[in-house]
Amino acid sequence: MKIDRLIGILSVLLQEEKTTAPELAERFEVSKRTINRDIEDLCKAGIPIRTAQGTGGGISIMDGYRMDRTILTSKDMQMILAGLRSLDSVSGSSYYRQLMEKIQARSSAFIVGRDSLLIDLSSWYRDSLAPKIEAIQDAIGDRHLIKFRYYAPSGESERTLEPYYLVFRWSSWYLWGWCLKRKDFRLFKLNRMDNVRGTDEVFECREASVPDLSNEKIFPGEIKVKALFEADQKWRLVEEFGPSSFTQNNDGRLLFIADYSDIENLVTWIMTFGDKAELLEPVEAREKIASMVQKMTKIYKEDAAL
Repeated sequence: MKIDRLIGILSVLLQEEKTTAPELAERFEVSKRTINRDIEDLCKAGIPIRTAQGTGGGISIMDGYRMDRTILTSKDMQMILAGLRSLDSVSGSSYYRQLMEKIQARSSAFIVGRDSLLIDLSSWYRDSLAPKIEAIQDAIGDRHLIKFRYYAPSGESERTLEPYYLVFRWSSWYLWGWCLKRKDFRLFKLNRMDNVRGTDEVFECREASVPDLSNEKIFPGEIKVKALFEADQKWRLVEEFGPSSFTQNNDGRLLFIADYSDIENLVTWIMTFGDKAELLEPVEAREKIASMVQKMTKIYKEDAAL
């Protein structure tokens, strides 16, 4: 991600007397043009960077500029390393690992204690996620359009996107950008994206503010849900909705009341409980479940006759 690369470039400039754009481009695995834009952004942020052309030239920080490390405590450094490790879990390159090694090597006396926070952002999908994330990061950094095939409940489609933000939320990775097909900003789940590839086509950045990914915005609770669950399903309700999402009836069953955003997802969720749940409302979803059960009963009765 760009902010991580900017921090990395600043770290290099603070440690080395001089470097060059090609050297930085190779180290951070981006184009020279991207590095030049990054240097401009660092200058705008108030970092006194000096560039010189020709033989003996390069990029350096003006003499006398120092960042005071003492503003960071040992705990602060541990949190920084934990964050870098989490990003390394989905990285397709060695960048974050190398950055961690630099921090640890130069701050070994400053970092005390053992690691106590371990975050793996890849879940079960490291092999498939890392190449997608790397391609998207490159496209965002270079401001290149990205293409992919997307699998949604409504069907499959080829999409071209102006990528702006990689997002980790709701235990999954998403891409937020301007979809050229829909002519609007859209959120795409990475696990539903296939054949992700950057292009050479540069796009002009739009006014893309940080997306509002609150539950209320993305999953508006327009459907009132009421259901009964067997007592041994309490752990699932607590895990997914919290201990205040239900009350216990006199017969031991759990009365669950909540707002839901989508009928199809609601039906799918209820069905995962099998005979441990009974949906009371909405009636439309209850009727869908009854129809599905009838069809499934017919299928399995036919299979039993074979």
